[in-house]
Amino acid sequence: MKWDRMGLVWAPDGTKAWAVTHATCPTPFRRRDGGLRMYLQCRDAHNVGRVGYVDLDPDRPHRVVGISAEPVLDIGVPGAFDDNGVFQTSLVRLPDGRVFLYYVGFELCHHIRYRLLTGLAVSEDDGDSFVRVQATPILERSSAELHFRCGPCVLYEDGRFRMWYVAGSRWETIEGKPMPVYDIRTMESDDGIHWPEQGQPAMAVDLAVEHGFGRPWIMPRAGGGLQMHYSVRRRSPAHYQLGWAHSADGLTWVRQDDALQLCGSPQAWEQEALCYSAEFESNGARWLVYNGRDFGADGFAIARLSEA
Repeated sequence: MKWDRMGLVWAPDGTKAWAVTHATCPTPFRRRDGGLRMYLQCRDAHNVGRVGYVDLDPDRPHRVVGISAEPVLDIGVPGAFDDNGVFQTSLVRLPDGRVFLYYVGFELCHHIRYRLLTGLAVSEDDGDSFVRVQATPILERSSAELHFRCGPCVLYEDGRFRMWYVAGSRWETIEGKPMPVYDIRTMESDDGIHWPEQGQPAMAVDLAVEHGFGRPWIMPRAGGGLQMHYSVRRRSPAHYQLGWAHSADGLTWVRQDDALQLCGSPQAWEQEALCYSAEFESNGARWLVYNGRDFGADGFAIARLSEA
């Protein structure tokens, strides 16, 4: 797959207190009226993230036509699992019109650097506002997945919810810094709220050269089966790169990271890292949004598929 770089789309201009920097983990969502919305995590002056959005022109998705004035999801109450930051990873529209927003809560810790668990918020106004289902995680830590149960991508089909997510229970010191170790797992739910305490392995890291994956983005593949975009956390040099895999059943995945090619000269902000990719269709074309260095400190970018 060859994707033509089209450059950065948007980054905060610093005029909003909740959105001073970053446009992290671009997450596309098609509205009922056909509008194209990109949910993003933006950070305040203290580096605490909240969820907002930009609306894009569906005919020219690199053009911004609207920006949220306030966050649609704020941080949690003091002491909650999401009191030091939240970021979205997946949205699901239900048959009754509600929209489920799956998000990651960032919790600072003492003996480990942080803990990442998954929460759920619901919208009844087509994604303009969200209310938490509960103050606690829907993916709470478990004995098998102690530190990380996060980064979910959820699909809804035939009355069932299917999730792919990142999970792990340990850290390693890499280039002098404690770093998380986690892989991608999958599980199912009847209601999208209650999930098993442990998922099935879906894709393991190559521990010789990797230590984890970023948010998986799963969608149907032309010709059948599923495809997955994800980020690979490399050991040396310690940075993110983009990956791609395909599967017949969503359980066993064939990695083909080299199949994903971003064409054109990379800019300075994308030479150090590439992460949080998501693919979508608009105006008869396929598009890929992604972040570069420092988890999207420069904003989010877009590319257009030129060769499948």
